Amino acid sequence: MASLRMGAIEVDPPVVLAPMAGVTDAPFRLLCAQFGGGLFVNQMVTARALVEGHRASWELARFHPAERTRSLQLYATDAHYAAEATRMLVGRDLVDHIDLNFGCPAPKVTRNGGGAALPYKRRLLESVIAAVVGAAHEESAGTVPVTVKFRMGIDDEHLTYLDTGRIAEACGASAVALHARTALDHYGPPARLEAIARLVEEVPSIPVLGNGDIATAADATSMMRGTGCAGVVIGRGCLGRPWLFAELQAAFLGHEVPPGPTLGEVSDVIRRHLGLIQQWYGTGARLAPFRKHLAWYLKGYPVGPQVRRAAAAVETPRDVEALLERLDPDAPAPGDAALFNRSHSNPLRRVALPDGWLDDPDELPAVAAPTSVLSGG
Repeated sequence: MASLRMGAIEVDPPVVLAPMAGVTDAPFRLLCAQFGGGLFVNQMVTARALVEGHRASWELARFHPAERTRSLQLYATDAHYAAEATRMLVGRDLVDHIDLNFGCPAPKVTRNGGGAALPYKRRLLESVIAAVVGAAHEESAGTVPVTVKFRMGIDDEHLTYLDTGRIAEACGASAVALHARTALDHYGPPARLEAIARLVEEVPSIPVLGNGDIATAADATSMMRGTGCAGVVIGRGCLGRPWLFAELQAAFLGHEVPPGPTLGEVSDVIRRHLGLIQQWYGTGARLAPFRKHLAWYLKGYPVGPQVRRAAAAVETPRDVEALLERLDPDAPAPGDAALFNRSHSNPLRRVALPDGWLDDPDELPAVAAPTSVLSGG
């Protein structure tokens, strides 16, 4: 299958690591890139927080010198802050690519009119996308592409994805990515591939990427053949399974997909991941954020409840090594490893929205712009 081109950036194979808050930091991005090619996107940061000098947000926006393409997802609900943050990032030569988040279903985001709620307000959506594309073009002479990631809509009665794709295309976005669920779906029902195919037809001048339920190389190639999309976005399927990018690389090259790793091979990956964490954050780094990765790495392997409890309590590299020494290195990969839930898996009961949000899609509202770093989706 052909490589993916987004403006001046070529992505080969056409695989994108989805930005995931608390997950896609520099160590995890580097680890995934060691297995296979693609575009590896940093965590989402808030535009206003960058403009106002929020130290933690600027820390999140850092990239490792080894990263070939510095890709960052930006959260914005206001054209002014969106443009200013873009000018800072691009003008200081800190990024090579910006992705805009209009897909997050988290209540703390949608209740403020952000994430998956924002595309319902078409004029607001257009103003934010146009502001970022314009600022990126001005600061880079068009070499830093802007892409847009979104969901199908708020719910089945308020679908917005076709309008969103058309608006992004008209504003000069270099590509769009559709998570083929609504905000109400959250991560519950299966992704609706027919929506990706419909969007491909609707925005023929730019690439459309598909996102949702890709846990194996076969899932990715099937999605591309079935929908005509130009590439795939990998989210929960690679949690605890960074070797998925090796499987994807092989599949796109037409090679045999390698078998899943034994538990001994997984242990080696865990050590590599831990080494990258210590290199990036320092040898005294807290390992509490690494515990979720350990749980994901061990999913499906016969390690027993005592080991899983120990993984949830590691404090030091020595704790991690002691844990790994308890594992059976010859334990084979579970044949259905991709089927184990690794994150959210249930639909929402309701989508939190600002009062009156659904009254008029053409209203241009003033939306609260939180400075805190928010969870991406």
